[in-house]
Amino acid sequence: MPVQGCTLPFTFTEQYGFRIGLKTDNAICKQTTEILNAISNKLLVGGIFCDLEKVYDSIDQDIPLSKLKFYGISDKDYELYHSNLDNRHFRTAIYNDSDNSNKVSGWAKVRH
Repeated sequence: MPVQGCTLPFTFTEQYGFRIGLKTDNAICKQTTEILNAISNKLLVGGIFCDLEKVYDSIDQDIPLSKLKFYGISDKDYELYHSNLDNRHFRTAIYNDSDNSNKVSGWAKVRH
């Protein structure tokens, strides 16, 4: 877990999440503000947004866990991260607005 006043060597000033006071909500708010300011200034605005959840689910879980240990994360903090990576499941949902149909798969375990 992040410690107030502690700067880990793998964090960046623009990194959101896993840092005190910098949640994903903060990143979304900052991005939205920058887009609205650009539109107000009559600038052309475009964006590409990537959902990295699949990337997160496809990595070998032992790699980030070993890095956490290397950087001194242990005990309850380590177990929190481990429980988040272990035993993950997913399902696919497809919503079709044109005919109001929904197709949802069953849950399946993420395999690496």
